[in-house]
Amino acid sequence: MVARDCKGFRFLVRRCWEIAMGDGNYDRTLREFCIPDYILVPGSEVRSVSHVPACPVIVFINTKSGGQLGGELLVSYSTLLNRNQVFELGKNAPDKVLQKLYATLETLKHNGDNFAAEIQNRLRIIVAGGDGTASWLLGVVSDLKLPQPPPIATVPLGTGNNLPFAFGWGKKNPTTDLQSVETFLNHVKAAKEMKIDSWHIIMRMKAPKEGSCDPIAPLELPHAMHTFNRVSSTDKLNLKGYHTYRGGFWNYFSMGMDAQVSYAFHSERKLHPEKFKNQLYNQSAYLKLGCTQGWFFGSLFQSSLRNIAQLAKVKIMKKGQWEDLHIPRSIKSIVCLNLPSFSGGLNPWGTPNRKKSIYRDLTLPYVDDGLFEVVGFRDAWHGLVLLAPKGHGTRLAQTSRIRFEFHKGAADCTFMRIDGEPWKQPLPKDDDAVVVEISHHDQVSMLATPLCRSKSIYDPSSPSDDREEDDSSEEEPSEDWEERRKFGAAETFKYPDGIDIAQVS
Repeated sequence: MVARDCKGFRFLVRRCWEIAMGDGNYDRTLREFCIPDYILVPGSEVRSVSHVPACPVIVFINTKSGGQLGGELLVSYSTLLNRNQVFELGKNAPDKVLQKLYATLETLKHNGDNFAAEIQNRLRIIVAGGDGTASWLLGVVSDLKLPQPPPIATVPLGTGNNLPFAFGWGKKNPTTDLQSVETFLNHVKAAKEMKIDSWHIIMRMKAPKEGSCDPIAPLELPHAMHTFNRVSSTDKLNLKGYHTYRGGFWNYFSMGMDAQVSYAFHSERKLHPEKFKNQLYNQSAYLKLGCTQGWFFGSLFQSSLRNIAQLAKVKIMKKGQWEDLHIPRSIKSIVCLNLPSFSGGLNPWGTPNRKKSIYRDLTLPYVDDGLFEVVGFRDAWHGLVLLAPKGHGTRLAQTSRIRFEFHKGAADCTFMRIDGEPWKQPLPKDDDAVVVEISHHDQVSMLATPLCRSKSIYDPSSPSDDREEDDSSEEEPSEDWEERRKFGAAETFKYPDGIDIAQVS
């Protein structure tokens, strides 16, 4: 640690000297990422710029992520770049930052500024935080409907870091010295763009006669879902007395025991934030909670456990009609997976046997094909199978649309999770069913390194794995699944105003 700090200090001193003396090597290295003030600060004097940066970036950092690492990254990026292109998420709303930036760019372009046009064409976003922070930025970019949405690179500062890992940015928290940050910037410049599907989730329920059914998040606000007072006039549930919740996700939606453990972890972290200062401690705490919540030893906690089949009837869209999806009664957790990275970088879908895939009409799990994979788990022991080279969960289906209809009286509540953000969902005891429906929404652009694990249906150079598995022990239904065309849905939703960024992963 001391050696690393000394090395970082020497690098900082050298860089500061280069900045002060106008060193040419410094200019050549970092001017490829810098944006001048007249574009970043409205009303600034417009200046003639001779060099167009190859990779202009806007950086968003959640300083509360990764213990103290977020704050250290803020200092490093602000030192290397124009400080006006580096934003702390606790102080700057990303939607307002991007709206202001693009308004300035459009005005300058209208006035014939070719440099501004090139900045807009080449702009890339860096977001440093956990999966919740990365999903927030993806939602903001999707919501804003920008004329040229910038692709996004993710710095892993969370506990699981599934999103960064899926695109080759790693899952360990990074070093924060200037040299490491400069290396990361160069990786961003060399990264390729990759489209990924985004998914819309909607939950409808009748207002209960007693109590509330608002989502209960350990962070005090339902970050993954956002409640609205009105729904579209064409919506079937546009009726007085109904609650409608809408949200979006990019990596996964899960329900059941895995979400319950995640909820317990986030609740504990909120109560004792001083304990959760490094990734290793967080992961060990997560494992302990998995034991105490019954995820490993379910037989000791049967009073609090429900399998998915007891909770809800599950349907998928097939040939334009809803058809029942058989869920084995042993399944206590179900995951709708868009990316090959879950629970710290594991791939629940695995690599299916080719012959059986053809028989069941399954395809390779691409991230931009308008389909997601539905996987089930019996318990944490079943999940540990993912650590094996050919491990996988119970493959249930591939689809573009799924629906959960909860049974009356099956439970007082269930636990759900979207891209690392869990919540406790109370269920009404009235006759009216609670319906959760997921459908395809749109696509966003990510930045991927050569270590990217995700596969694009349009890119023949995407990584592939030609191994075939022996699926003889897999518990799967024999239904015949078909690929569905993309299903348009409502917009994704931003975090509500007043959110405490300190509590976002």
